[in-house]
Amino acid sequence: MARIDRENFEETEQLIDKVVYINRVAKVVKGGKRFRFSALVVVGDGNGNVGHGIGKAKEVAISIRKGYEVAKKSMVQVPIIEGTVPHAMVGEFGSSQVVLKPAAPGTGIIAGNAVRAVLEAAGLRNVVAKTLGSRNHNNVIRATFNALLNMETKEHVEQKRGIALGAAS
Repeated sequence: MARIDRENFEETEQLIDKVVYINRVAKVVKGGKRFRFSALVVVGDGNGNVGHGIGKAKEVAISIRKGYEVAKKSMVQVPIIEGTVPHAMVGEFGSSQVVLKPAAPGTGIIAGNAVRAVLEAAGLRNVVAKTLGSRNHNNVIRATFNALLNMETKEHVEQKRGIALGAAS
């Protein structure tokens, strides 16, 4: 829902980091091939805060570290209600679409690799997800973030409308 306040965010907090994808790019030069790597990393605290980033470097370890730093800076807060998402939502980015649906306790995370990494890092435990359209890792992650950031809790809707919602909603 909102960006994380950097001053109040403790650096000592244990973060969950997941490397989603490592891409190797070769540049052909006169003496042979020069390889560079990009790493797509997801970072979360398991308590509703999650971010993603891409790091590029000539070595894999350095690209992962750079992606980790970018992901920490881009952390946002997502709503979690009893270990699942508040309601079903479709997130879109580019030609990728991600459908997120709440699930009953004990279901676990039923999702593809990129979506699973985001949901686990955020601390969600029971979600059903489906990726539609393009399977590009970066676009799928950004579509997942789009879905998570557009979700609203009952309290948020009550505050926005200025009225109390009934128990049926």
